[in-house]
Amino acid sequence: MIRARPFDFPYDGNLDPGATALIVIDLQHDFLSPHGYFARQGYDPAPLRAILPAVGQLIAACRAAGIRVVHTRQGYRADLADMTAYEKWRRSLSGLEGTDVLLRSSPGFEIVPEIDVRADDIVVDKTCNGAFTYTDLEHVLRAQGITHLMFSGCTTDVCVHSTLREACDRNFQCLTIADACASGDRYAHEAALHMVTVENGVFGAITETAAVLEGLAGLGEGNR
Repeated sequence: MIRARPFDFPYDGNLDPGATALIVIDLQHDFLSPHGYFARQGYDPAPLRAILPAVGQLIAACRAAGIRVVHTRQGYRADLADMTAYEKWRRSLSGLEGTDVLLRSSPGFEIVPEIDVRADDIVVDKTCNGAFTYTDLEHVLRAQGITHLMFSGCTTDVCVHSTLREACDRNFQCLTIADACASGDRYAHEAALHMVTVENGVFGAITETAAVLEGLAGLGEGNR
């Protein structure tokens, strides 16, 4: 099991690597670059970049333990056909109209090189904050027999939390790794983490990278 709060994960004590996936949310240039979408919105991407070493450790440990790694990327079609009128309005308001920011055809859409993405990882592209909306993520997870999810990435209060909520409503067992998630708004980050634990874990459990590494250490030898 993995030490967590308000309960150790998983709640039933059965940590099965084959039924578990690490979800790595939106660690793309557009969010982590000083010239990307996030920075253009007035946020400092430094807190997001700060989690990269922890996420890298988690990815390596999960692979060693036989746990699948799932990456998500957020962006729109180059022709903007999947962008709603409201999203276009917000884009214009932010001074992004006519740019390639958050478009799938742009370099900013790609995952940053500090994150080791391999051919056998699962990559899910999305337009919405939640990674289950209008994607095949749920189908892929069910096909792989995955029932337990561990969350990392950015931003804690938007895309991570939206995907976490969607996962809980689909009856996946969820663990949020606090120091492997980040936001440009510290208050929103802390509030999002706090919400996980209310009502005896309404959105699952919360933990730290060190506890995950400790919990997975004993699994690696049997799955190499």
